[in-house]
Amino acid sequence: MPKENRLKKVAPILKHYALEPHFVEELGRIRKIYTNKGIFALKKIDPKHGGDFIRHVQALFQKGYNRIVPIFPTVDGRYAVLYENDLYYLMPWLANVEKENRFERHQQLFRELARLHTLSVKEVSISSEERKEHYENTLLEWEKEREFLEGFIEVCEKKEYLSPFELLFALYYHEINQALQFSEKRLKTWYEKTSEDEKARIVTIHGKVSTEHFLFDEKGHGYFTNFEKSRQGSPLHDLLPFLSRSLKTYPKQSDESVDWIYTYLKYFPFKEEELLLFQSYFAHPGGVIHSAEKYFRGESKGGERKSVKNFQRQFWLLKNTEYVLMKIEEIEAKKAQEKAMAEAQAQAEAQEGAQN
Repeated sequence: MPKENRLKKVAPILKHYALEPHFVEELGRIRKIYTNKGIFALKKIDPKHGGDFIRHVQALFQKGYNRIVPIFPTVDGRYAVLYENDLYYLMPWLANVEKENRFERHQQLFRELARLHTLSVKEVSISSEERKEHYENTLLEWEKEREFLEGFIEVCEKKEYLSPFELLFALYYHEINQALQFSEKRLKTWYEKTSEDEKARIVTIHGKVSTEHFLFDEKGHGYFTNFEKSRQGSPLHDLLPFLSRSLKTYPKQSDESVDWIYTYLKYFPFKEEELLLFQSYFAHPGGVIHSAEKYFRGESKGGERKSVKNFQRQFWLLKNTEYVLMKIEEIEAKKAQEKAMAEAQAQAEAQEGAQN
């Protein structure tokens, strides 16, 4: 779009902020605006997401959480402008300066995410019927996945010649099934511990946590942006998608992911039952099972080669996740052992003091 047209497009919007645009850079849904009062970011969103996300951002500011890229009000106090069926809001432009390495940036992201959840946490009532329904529906869905795995492996075993996909599935079947068993076991333990509970913790979740939505200023301070999908929910809705994307790569032992998780837990500790549910959902091999289901139903696009490639990548995600879960198991077992030893020592000292 020519420079004159870009300026003409944003001028009516910036008029509500008493700003005069001099130059505009198109960066997807964000425009970098050079004005008579500095550089700003103008973001376009769907109007149906407008009210909720602004309300969540304002609530976080009121609770003292200031690591959000601020949204500037218009001259008449509105936080967004409706123009030609789209909603626009204005923010300061952050340089996103690289002053830290990748690991440190992620550490800061998880620390700030934990603070966001800590400041917005609240307990809500959940009836035992609602909890039971969620548990039974999830378990039923996973049992159907188990039936599919067992059915598909039977089909493969009866064939004299397997396709490349079927051969790979047969090779990985045992490990996929083990991951599903682990998920079910943790879910059942979670339900046993919480079936009588009538409360659960929810937070304001960002809804789309990524390094692209965590920007840095010139001092190296990180700020969350892009809150359009924010809502009230379990903190797992922020953690699990981010970890899944980070681990969806070639096979690796991601000790940094373990560090990220425990950085988060340092500032927002999970209760025992919350950690169980986290482990259950994190371990669930949904991606690799859905890939196999699509192939079995003939819904895969791109032929055998592309199907095999996608299945392999989903299996790598499963194995990368398995390593992180194994490390979590080791850390939690060590913590439990240290706690038991400390309690035993305290009890022994108390008995010794009583005898004296």
